[in-house]
Amino acid sequence: MFRNRRACSIENGTLRVTVLEEGGHIAEILDKPSGVNPLWIPDWPSIEPSEYDAATHTIYGNNAESSLLAGIMGHNLCLDIFGGPSAEEAAAGMPVHGEASVARFEIDRSETALCMHAMLPMAQLRVERRIEVVHRTVHVRETVENVSGADRPVGWTQHVTLGPPFLEKGTTEFRASASRSKVFESTVGANDYLEKGAEFDWPLAPRASGGVADLRACGKAAKSSGYTAHLMDPAHDEAFFVAFSPSARLAFGYAWRRTDFPWMGIWEENHSRPAAPWNGRTLTRGFEFGVSPMPETRRQMIERARLFEVPTYRWIPARQRTTVEYRAVLYPADAVPETLT
Repeated sequence: MFRNRRACSIENGTLRVTVLEEGGHIAEILDKPSGVNPLWIPDWPSIEPSEYDAATHTIYGNNAESSLLAGIMGHNLCLDIFGGPSAEEAAAGMPVHGEASVARFEIDRSETALCMHAMLPMAQLRVERRIEVVHRTVHVRETVENVSGADRPVGWTQHVTLGPPFLEKGTTEFRASASRSKVFESTVGANDYLEKGAEFDWPLAPRASGGVADLRACGKAAKSSGYTAHLMDPAHDEAFFVAFSPSARLAFGYAWRRTDFPWMGIWEENHSRPAAPWNGRTLTRGFEFGVSPMPETRRQMIERARLFEVPTYRWIPARQRTTVEYRAVLYPADAVPETLT
């Protein structure tokens, strides 16, 4: 059990990785010497998504996001949409960010690796993950199989969210191999501070009030909210983001093949959302790398089609499998690998 949830862990002398059975979330990548887990653990009670009942569990709100929020932790997989469902999909039971984040995974464990798989019945996709820990690196190999007889356009995003104590206002710093960027065109929260729809070059985003915000720094504002989409630098085959915690003296980040996931979104929630279960108490920073730049419905994703001349979704052909690989690293700040700086 991990925070009242069925879970499975693997570890070595420096790291422990914990994955939740329902939702498949990577809830913990723990630096054992310091006891710090950079990933976000919500401050509200966590339950299995299969136990969520809208009439009973009003603590999580009452919308298409509630079943996801009931069980979300750390790094969740968004598949086969990145964003909200349409009204019709929501009525059919599709949650925000798709079925993967609430699906039940079968997990097999060896001494150093986890093998997990789940079926997404509405999307007609089968998901497999192999997670292995080597020294201070977590290697993930992820396969999505289209079991239907039709080609499918999909959203597919690794929704990695950081939280306290690793994330600190005015202290934590960020780096990324980003290039052309755009602010989300719609409202994100009650305290959006960036100019909606503005295009810019990483890392200086236009403020709605004038001037620019440096996205390499965790701000000091009492409340703020925002979302920006970033095209990963096409001059490099590998993409990355890394966060530095001066207090913990740790660097935490992910690296992946840019052709697999050409986009990264940065989501900021700083005590901005007043509704349950947020209640104005949450500090997070999401680094969400995937095949889509913006969190939006399936129809909006397809209608957008391209941004900066790069596709905004991915096709998985009928009865075919697609495999990606990525890795997470957690190092002392003075020993971070050169590929993440």
